[in-house]
Amino acid sequence: MLWLKAFHVMAGRAWFAGLFYLPRLYVYHADAEDAVSLRRFEIMERRLFAIMSIGALATLGLGAGMLAAAPAYLAMGWLRVKLLVVLLVIGYHLYCYRLMRDFALESQCAQRRWYRGFQ
Repeated sequence: MLWLKAFHVMAGRAWFAGLFYLPRLYVYHADAEDAVSLRRFEIMERRLFAIMSIGALATLGLGAGMLAAAPAYLAMGWLRVKLLVVLLVIGYHLYCYRLMRDFALESQCAQRRWYRGFQ
């Protein structure tokens, strides 16, 4: 159980590091004007999203493994709150994907200033 918990925390750190840095890349991307910079930020965003998605899947898988090993934790209130927060973070992750897709399709509707506020 301790190994599961340790790897769960490490994977969660990778996931959240990506969630914190990806919006910053969106700010840089929105400020870029030349084609080379736009392409570079698309590549950076796509690679970071892939890495943080792997972290997300590992975090969720290891968390499910811990729940399977100790299902009694589901009766505790703090875990229910944590699972609700996890669902919100998954929604944020998917929203970041949508923004990345909009940049790739060059259909961004938001202003540069909006991305600064989003970060």
